[in-house]
Amino acid sequence: MTTLQIFCLSLLQGITEFLPVSSSGHLILLSKFSYFPDQGLALDVAVHVGSILAVMIYFSETIWEMVKGVWKTHFIPNFRNYGAQVFWLIIIGTIPAVIAGFALKSYGMEWLRNTRIIGWTILGYGILLYVADKFSMTIREIKHLGVVDAVLIGCAQCLALIPGTSRSGITITMGRFLGLERREAAKFSMLLSIPAIIAAAVLTGFEVWQAGDLEEIGWMFDGVVYSYISSIVAIYIVMWWLKKSTFLPFVIYRIILGSILLLDSYGILSITM
Repeated sequence: MTTLQIFCLSLLQGITEFLPVSSSGHLILLSKFSYFPDQGLALDVAVHVGSILAVMIYFSETIWEMVKGVWKTHFIPNFRNYGAQVFWLIIIGTIPAVIAGFALKSYGMEWLRNTRIIGWTILGYGILLYVADKFSMTIREIKHLGVVDAVLIGCAQCLALIPGTSRSGITITMGRFLGLERREAAKFSMLLSIPAIIAAAVLTGFEVWQAGDLEEIGWMFDGVVYSYISSIVAIYIVMWWLKKSTFLPFVIYRIILGSILLLDSYGILSITM
C-alpha cells in the first residue's frame, strides 16, 4: 500500500464520516473504481479512529460534562444530570450495535462489500433521510431524549453495519424522526460513534498485532493522523452548515451516486476501472 493510497483513503474518510453519505461505502468504492487495491478492514478502522479523535476534540466540553456527571452521580444511571444523561444515552444506544456486530461477525462481513448492496443502501437510506428531515418536527434537544429514544437510535445504528447505509446518516435519520433538531441529531450521532468505533478499533488492532504485520500497523498509524486532520475540518463545516440549512444536498448526492452504482452493478453503465 502506498502513501498516496493511505492519504486518499484518510482524506475521503474525514470528509464523509460526518456527512450522511456513508464513509465506509466510499472507502470500498474508492478501491473498486480506482487502481488502488482494497485497503481491507484494518485501515478502514484506522481512519475511523482518526475521525473519533476529531469528535472527542470538537465535543471535548460535552465529554468533560459527561465525565463530571457520571462521577458526581457515582456511575449510577441518572437522567437529571445532563452530563450523566448523555453518557447513559450513549451507553444504551451502543448496546444494540455491539450485539448485532458480534452476530454478523460470526457470519462474515466481506460479502457485504459489493457495489450492488452499496448502491441500494446509499439510494434507499438517502430517500429515507429526506422523508425524516422534511416531515419531522424540529423541537427536541439531546436533553429531551429518554431510554426508548436511545434504544431506537441504537437499533438504527445496527443498519450501518451494511456498507453504504451511513452510520451518521441512519442515526441522524432516526433522530429526525424523533423530532431532534438538525444540529442536535448530528451531535448525538457523532457522540454515539465513539464507543462503537473504539470497540471495533481495539478488536481489529488486536487481530493485526497477533498476526505480527508491523507494516500494516504503520499504515494504520498514518491513516489515523491523516483522517484526524480532515475530520476536524469536516466537523466544523457540517455543524456550521446545519445552523441554517437542511440535509437536502446530501440526499440529492446519495440519489445520484446510488443510481450510478446500481446502473453499473446491473451492467447498464460501466464505470469500473
